[in-house]
Amino acid sequence: MANMAQAVRMALHYGETHLGVTDVFGEDVGPPLGGVFTATQGLRTAWNTPLDERGIIGTAMGIAYAGGRPVCEIQFCDYAFNVLDMFKIAGNQRWASGGGYDMPLVVMTPNGAGIRGSLYHSHSFESWASRLPGWKVVMPSNALDAYGLMLAAIKDPNPVLVLLPKALLRARDTRLIPGEPADADELSRMIDAPVNDRAGWEPQWPDLGDHTVPIGSAALVREGTAGTVISYGRPLPVCAQAADELARDHGRTFDVIDLRSIFPYDWDTISKSVLKTGRVLIVNEDTEVTNFGEHLLRRVVDEHFYDLAVRPRTLMGKHVPGIGMNQNYEVNSVPQLGDVRTALWDLATEAA
Repeated sequence: MANMAQAVRMALHYGETHLGVTDVFGEDVGPPLGGVFTATQGLRTAWNTPLDERGIIGTAMGIAYAGGRPVCEIQFCDYAFNVLDMFKIAGNQRWASGGGYDMPLVVMTPNGAGIRGSLYHSHSFESWASRLPGWKVVMPSNALDAYGLMLAAIKDPNPVLVLLPKALLRARDTRLIPGEPADADELSRMIDAPVNDRAGWEPQWPDLGDHTVPIGSAALVREGTAGTVISYGRPLPVCAQAADELARDHGRTFDVIDLRSIFPYDWDTISKSVLKTGRVLIVNEDTEVTNFGEHLLRRVVDEHFYDLAVRPRTLMGKHVPGIGMNQNYEVNSVPQLGDVRTALWDLATEAA
């Protein structure tokens, strides 16, 4: 029952042991810290870089060009804006070479709100990332999927961006990663570095197994008939909770789709659900202008206009430059449980 940070760490260990990962690096990624969220503690191939996002991505591209298989981290996605042009170049590589040169590059970065990170530690990056042709982009909402998506990213010959919801990095899964001990305290004793003196500390890795979540496959986490809600990352558990409450209190059930992959995304799962329910809500916390959710809404309208019972809708973050540190600013800037519950009730009860 690992949390998401532990799941990422175990996936990276599996990657460097079985999948040929040559380097794991970034700001404070190596010892002694092992990452701001501890996602890289104890890894054999982990090392520290200067505070230079352009240097990190450029180094990762060079390692990948030379035949290595790097995983690098941008400490917070807010600083990925510094390297948009380099992301574009990395995304061009396999296409421009007609598949002759792989770019097996993984970039992981914490994403989104929920930790009161204020202006420079609360952005969402998925809408920007969806505009980078050549990249695959994933965002898990639970630890098991984080493990499986990271393994899929490592195996992929294309550059893959793994967006990790900051607010869920300490959330525990109810399911076990293959090889993980069932006792959460035992897992912590095995792989979590001591808080104080880490000199000489070595992790005792469990005998982990392969669990790969294919990039581009969504998960149907709730089933129902009153409507379809599509989400990913931090808002996904909120959507599932809101759906559970409306099912319990009002007998209205919903399909809740965890997209998991921003690109490529699982249109088949979305389409089948829309055909079944005829009512669609798309939820994320990125800012609402030119939001990735708007692309999904446009495609729903284009391909299912005559299948819809009511207008499809989105619930997204406010279009503000950043999120203030004050909790009132944060909860009023991105969707919360009450917002999702209201939006789902309105979706289900609007007359056809």
